[in-house]
Amino acid sequence: MKLLTTTTFLFLTLIASGQENISDSEIKLKTDSILTEGNLLYKFERAAWVSTDMAMARTDIKNRYGGYLIYQTEDTVKSIVFEKGINECIYELQFTTDFSNPYKEIVENRQLTENENKLQLLKLKITDEALSAKYNVTCPEGYSLNMQLIPYNIGYKLYILTGTTQTDLVPLGNDYVFFTNTSGEINSWRKFHSHLIYSPTQYNGKQIVGLMHSHLKPEPYITATDICTFKLYAEFCLLDNFEVLSTALSKYFKYDLKEDKIDIRDANK
Repeated sequence: MKLLTTTTFLFLTLIASGQENISDSEIKLKTDSILTEGNLLYKFERAAWVSTDMAMARTDIKNRYGGYLIYQTEDTVKSIVFEKGINECIYELQFTTDFSNPYKEIVENRQLTENENKLQLLKLKITDEALSAKYNVTCPEGYSLNMQLIPYNIGYKLYILTGTTQTDLVPLGNDYVFFTNTSGEINSWRKFHSHLIYSPTQYNGKQIVGLMHSHLKPEPYITATDICTFKLYAEFCLLDNFEVLSTALSKYFKYDLKEDKIDIRDANK
């Protein structure tokens, strides 16, 4: 028996009125941009997962492990593992198309490049500010918060995702993005979902094959964090797709993992 789980949740940010007047071409343009961002965020977070697992599997690295930095150079995503207590690289993995296995593994001590040092200092600065009491970022008990810093045209975006080691659920929600200038000073932020959406992948011993949740008017689109989180956990949960119902636009946004695309259909048809 195939099952579908549905979760409805609220959001904290406000949007302008008149969402129903957005044209189909404008919606498609927006979702294309969201898909691109979701895939980039997935590459960063997947690289972090794999590199952490590989570092922990090596005793020569595990005992010296002091954190990591993920960044992109042209078509390569790099993971830099730091020496504990020292701002120095001890382990480097490089990814291009396969984010389950790096195409290059380098075990050596080296100084950080100028760009790596800059990105690491910025990430620490932005993370410290984002996790201050001012923004009330929370982490449910038994879960973890994962941060990825991504440059964009006028500064940086720090994404915060909620993660879990459980393999029978997809931890959607409790996700944030902080926008900064080039100096790492936060000028705006968003909390995409108001809380963690516990999305189990089995019900009464039966496998769920698709997930759905609803976005109320403050968040009219599927989000990059939705796509990233689903892609990270789908392979462990035997899922192929999930849907978001936008009440602001009266649309369903369906992400298909195999095709890596977002299909859009009217909710009232």
